Amino acid sequence: MTGSSQPSRRTLLTAAVAVAAAAGATAPVAAAPFHRPTRTKPAPTVDHHAWTSVTDWRSGTAKGTRVLAGARPGLVLDAPAGRTDYTDPHTGRTSAWEYATWTSRAHTLAVPATELIASWNARTPAGTWIQTEVSARYSDGTDTPWYVMGRWAAGDEDIRRTSVDDQSDGRSSVWTDTLAVDDAASGLRLASYRLRLTLYRAPGTEKTPTVWRLGAMGSDVPDRFTVPASTPGYAGELRVPRYSQEIHKGQYPQYDNGGEAWCSPTSSQMIIEYWGRRPTAGQLAWVDPSYADPQVCHAARYTFDHQYEGCGNWPFNAAYAATYPDMQGVVTRLTSLNDVETLVAAGIPVITSQSFLKEELTGAGYGTAGHLMTVIGFTAEGDVIANDPAAPGDAEVRRVYRRREFENIWLRTKRYDANGQVKGGSGGVCYLYFPARPTPEAQRALASVGV
Repeated sequence: MTGSSQPSRRTLLTAAVAVAAAAGATAPVAAAPFHRPTRTKPAPTVDHHAWTSVTDWRSGTAKGTRVLAGARPGLVLDAPAGRTDYTDPHTGRTSAWEYATWTSRAHTLAVPATELIASWNARTPAGTWIQTEVSARYSDGTDTPWYVMGRWAAGDEDIRRTSVDDQSDGRSSVWTDTLAVDDAASGLRLASYRLRLTLYRAPGTEKTPTVWRLGAMGSDVPDRFTVPASTPGYAGELRVPRYSQEIHKGQYPQYDNGGEAWCSPTSSQMIIEYWGRRPTAGQLAWVDPSYADPQVCHAARYTFDHQYEGCGNWPFNAAYAATYPDMQGVVTRLTSLNDVETLVAAGIPVITSQSFLKEELTGAGYGTAGHLMTVIGFTAEGDVIANDPAAPGDAEVRRVYRRREFENIWLRTKRYDANGQVKGGSGGVCYLYFPARPTPEAQRALASVGV
C-alpha cells in the first residue's frame, strides 16, 4: 500500500469476512526439487536491514544500555540514563519508569523509499517494556521528526501495547505501523533512517528487556492494479497446523470483536506451532476452557494494538512470534511468488496480506478489505496452497488458490472495491517467522529475499 492510497492502514487489515463453502483438505503434495525459473530481474523495490550481532549493537550510540554477547546477542538495560513518568492512554494510569536508549547509525536505503515498516524481537519480563522510533532523512537532505513506531510489551499488565496516531510533519505520516511519504508522486523519498530503542523498567529493580533484533523494511513499490505473472518453479507442501478464526467468532470481543477479525494472530499461531512452539497450560489458563484452540485466543490478546483496536499490527505479530523460545519474526515485502517458492522450499511458510472482491479469488467464497493467510506450498501446476483462517472450521482451512489470482491480489497496490472506488493493496507485505539459528538452506533462502 502506498501512503497516498488511503488514510488508514486499518481499512486494509480489517478481516471481517463472510465465508462461504470452502475446499476440503487433501493429502499433501510430494515435494519436488526447486528450480528457480529464468527471468529478467526487475529493479529492486525493497530494502530490509536489521541489527542483530554484537558488532551491530556496538555500532550504535548507547545511553545506559549494554550489549549482551552470546549465542543470541542482544541489548539490555544496564544503568538507567534517566527516569520518566508515562501515562498510559488506554488505562489512564501514570507510572514512573527508569529508561536507557540505543540509537542506530544511519542506514542508507538501497531503494529510496515511500514507505518504511520497523520490526523488532524482544523479551520483556513483567515490569519492563520497549519503545521503537524512527527518524528518516528525506531525499532533499532534510529530516523527519522522531516518529514512534510502537510501544510494546509481551504482556498487558504494565502498559497496553500501542501504536501512536496523529504523527506527521506535513510531508510524511505514520499510519499505525507504517511510515509513508504523503505524496509519493512528488518524487520525495526516504533516503536513509535511524532507529532508536528506549528500554524501560520499574524503578529500583534489576529487570531489563532484552532486544535481539531490530530492523526496518523500506520500499518503493510502484502503484499498480496488476502485476507481472511469475513462472512456477516448485511443487511441495509444508505440514502446517490448521486453525480457523471463524470458530472464535464472538469470543473475547474486547479484542477487535472476536475471532472473525483474528486472521493475523490465527495465521501467526499456525506458523509458531509449525516450528514446534506453543503457549504453556499456565499461559492459557485465562481462556475459557470450553473454547477450542485456546492458543488462538491467546495470540489475539497478545498481538492486540490498543490504539488501532485490532490484532493486525504487522510488527506486533512479528514481535509476538519472537516471544517464543529461539524464534525470530520480521515484516518485509516480497516481489513475486517465486520468492515465496524459495522460502517454502527451504521450509519457511509465508504469511501474506491481501484484499480482494469475492470474484477476484476463485474458491475463497468471500471478499475482504484486508486479510492474512499462510502460504504453505504449491501444486504441480504452480497454484498456491494456503492455510486460510477464514474457514468455518479447522478442517476446511487448507485451500488451493489459482496462482495468477493470488499473486495479483497480494502484490498490487491499487484495487477497486465493490462500489468502484479505488482502494489500496498491501504491495506484497508478508511476515516471516523462523528459528534464531536457521538451517544453512533456510539462511540462503532468507538472504535471497533480503532478510
